[in-house]
Amino acid sequence: MTTFHLSGFPRVGAKRELKFAQERYWRGEIAEQDLLDIAKALREINWKHQAAANADYVAVADFTFYDHILDLQVATGAIPARFGFDSQHLTLDQYFQLARGNKTQFAIEMTKWFDTNYHYLVPEFQVDTQFKANPAHYVQQIREAKALGFNAKPTIVGPLTFLWLGKEKGSAFNRFDLLNKLLPIYVEILNALAKEGVDYIQIDEPALAVDLPEQWLAAYKEVYATLTTQVNAKLLLATYFGSVAEHADLLKSLPVAGLHIDVVRAPEQLSAFIDYDKILSVGIIDGRNIWRANLSQVLDIVEPLKAKFADRLWIAPSCSLLHSPYDLSVETQLQANKPELYHWLSFCLQKIQELRVIKTALEQGRQAVQAEIDASQAAADERANSKEIHRPEVATRLENLPKGADQRKSPFEERIKLQNSWLNLPLLPTTSIGSFPQTKEIRLARAAFKKGDLSVADYEAAMKKEIELVVREQEKLDLDVLVHGEAERNDMVEYFGELLEGFAFTKFGWVQSYGSRCVKPPVIYGDVVRPEPMTVRWSQYAQSLTKKVMKGMLTGPVTILQWSFVRNDIPRSTVCKQIAVALSDEVLDLEKAGIKVIQIDEPAIREGLPLKRADWDAYLQWAGEAFRLSSMGCQDDTQIHTHMCYSEFNDILPAIAALDADVITIETSRSDMELLTAFADFKYPNDIGPGVYDIHSPRVPTEAEVEHLLRKALQVVPKERLWVNPDCGLKTRGWTETIEQLNVMVNVTKKLRTELAQ
Repeated sequence: MTTFHLSGFPRVGAKRELKFAQERYWRGEIAEQDLLDIAKALREINWKHQAAANADYVAVADFTFYDHILDLQVATGAIPARFGFDSQHLTLDQYFQLARGNKTQFAIEMTKWFDTNYHYLVPEFQVDTQFKANPAHYVQQIREAKALGFNAKPTIVGPLTFLWLGKEKGSAFNRFDLLNKLLPIYVEILNALAKEGVDYIQIDEPALAVDLPEQWLAAYKEVYATLTTQVNAKLLLATYFGSVAEHADLLKSLPVAGLHIDVVRAPEQLSAFIDYDKILSVGIIDGRNIWRANLSQVLDIVEPLKAKFADRLWIAPSCSLLHSPYDLSVETQLQANKPELYHWLSFCLQKIQELRVIKTALEQGRQAVQAEIDASQAAADERANSKEIHRPEVATRLENLPKGADQRKSPFEERIKLQNSWLNLPLLPTTSIGSFPQTKEIRLARAAFKKGDLSVADYEAAMKKEIELVVREQEKLDLDVLVHGEAERNDMVEYFGELLEGFAFTKFGWVQSYGSRCVKPPVIYGDVVRPEPMTVRWSQYAQSLTKKVMKGMLTGPVTILQWSFVRNDIPRSTVCKQIAVALSDEVLDLEKAGIKVIQIDEPAIREGLPLKRADWDAYLQWAGEAFRLSSMGCQDDTQIHTHMCYSEFNDILPAIAALDADVITIETSRSDMELLTAFADFKYPNDIGPGVYDIHSPRVPTEAEVEHLLRKALQVVPKERLWVNPDCGLKTRGWTETIEQLNVMVNVTKKLRTELAQ
């Protein structure tokens, strides 16, 4: 037989049931037991879907109330000591405080999970970190699955990747030195899982797809020798997101029961493992994109493997399906409006059915599932020949861009003088990142308008009312550069995708970004064109309400690319440049309308980096060019801002500087301005606004906390080039806390201005 297994499933439910339950729990509207019951029911539904697709093992230990790396911190006892919590008796409320902060402690830092748009909570390791096993969360899921009659395979992240993903805190030390203390805890956790009667335990080591130092690579032999001899279960070592071919000899020498490799992202690595003499699990269905597989082509790859590996061949998605929307069948609107596109797509439930077909074909021959294979081929042919996808005028425009189109007319030193002369801002100018709280009323109005239940006039009146509220509140706070608040926007990427051609949208295509935060990525299926202005009238209206400077707000081309499901029939770099050129038309229209401070957000630029450094330069070249193209042709006195958050930038600062944004704002509060030090050491040449409080937490920072961060910033950034702002947009916050938080920020800024003027 061929074994079909999974690494993980979407956690939030088909219609975000977990998200809504979590948020109701946080608001005190349901009890803890209600939330636990909803979570248990969702896990059961997930397992039933997997079993119905003829999976040999259902995924367990993949479910989390917030983040799987936070769960691992709890399981190993490595929660931050600063909270004062006991990891062995952690309550659900305390668990959420780790993720969201409380009145005395800021939340655990978040950053991107490898090159995805999922955020994990970064472990905080100290030289005296004491690990202690607490596998109860995992054990409970195994027991639930087995009680329902399912064959369960738990999956947890391995010790080396866990350490790699963390940060050293406190006194200087190397977190790698904690490995000897951590390894016995893993043995204890894994044996607790084995005691539940599981056949296999999957240990994920995605860090193998990055450029690990030699010391870390060498440790794999000792670590897995220890685990395989001291754990009473068979271990499957899983890698994904990139090639591990360069480590083939090492991986083949490890005494584990088998190995999983991602042959969607890195098909070329398969040849390096063709002589592997244990279980080889091949990730052959894309866990990160939504395009339907060509089953005939997949079988062309796996049938020779079946002949060679026989019962040692396992099949699976390339990675956890948490990155995939749940179910395509509910997308009735898409099916009705774009039936061709609908037939080209595959979500989580469809992907496991694709694996069912592949498993059946391998065991019974293609003829047993020929109709499904033929349907898959017909969809692939239909997509390849579709006239909706290719627009010759788009390719012609890119080919005929003038030389130096991505360069500003003058260097920053000249531009900033022109900008400062008309802006006339005080020292430490204050601004926000863009969005303001989206009230229930605004969401209802937007939903009613989309359904046709609200007229254009009534919808615009509602939006204008909200914009005026946002402007007036900012004036009361005495912010220096205002924003219109983005009331009309459902999402910073989806909004633009809806107004650009070449994009399509789902109704329930949600994926988890972090915690209860879900996003619904657009589908880029064809060449990109901007048919008409997208933001001009809203920014223009907001500017008409105030004498203060109004900032236009756009999402940058790289972020739109990264946070969409992207077509895979042309290079990503070409898609990105198409988006950039379309955005440049919007920038010039804003400029003509008198909006001469324009923010082009690029929070995703870091996450787009290839996992291997050897591939970085090529990516950074086209990503940087795309960002600069998005403002091509604008005047020197137009000030271009950008914003980046929840990523590490230390190793790509030359590329960040090469974006040549006049002002960059970055997230720094959770890391205590750690990121800013790197910008200072690099001598970042343009203006910079480090975030002075964490917008992902409802807590209001104290003036002392904000002052501490600003004083640290002033130590490394000249006061003439320092801006003051929150970490990120305020969309997810309530109005009361938003006003209180911004008021603290402005009060501290004014205090420091007075001091600096003396």
